[in-house]
Amino acid sequence: MFLLTAIILFGFASAQKVIQLSYCSIDEDHVRLDCKYSLPAESPEVLCKYTQGERLLDTTNPDEKQHASYKKRAKARIFPGNVCRLLFKNLPNGKSNFTCNIKFANSSSTSKTSVVEKKLLLPCSALSVLLQSCNGLLLTLMTFPMLLALDWL
Repeated sequence: MFLLTAIILFGFASAQKVIQLSYCSIDEDHVRLDCKYSLPAESPEVLCKYTQGERLLDTTNPDEKQHASYKKRAKARIFPGNVCRLLFKNLPNGKSNFTCNIKFANSSSTSKTSVVEKKLLLPCSALSVLLQSCNGLLLTLMTFPMLLALDWL
């Protein structure tokens, strides 16, 4: 029985992963981070948290407590399509590290870290979010018609 449980848990753990951590600005000092993850279909409830080093910005886990200074600045939520989103207010100047951690019951967590530089943030729009989530080939195919149209001008 123990071996079967270990195989099942290992199977879950090996199938979960953070696919992408993208970000954009909502306002001059506010950032949105989208953590896209994959899990096996039979996995239980997903827990998500965002951290900066040892500080917990926010989590969907009711058993963990958010760092006091982030209570009014950070909010994490799970969205359809395996996305955990963090809305973060008052982004400081310079660079900030954000780590997204994904976990489900009785499994190890998987994470991804991104460095966000305030002066390089693009505004959140359908196009900017779409372009962040595209791989190189898809992005080329999407922009190819626009490049051809420029040739006609």
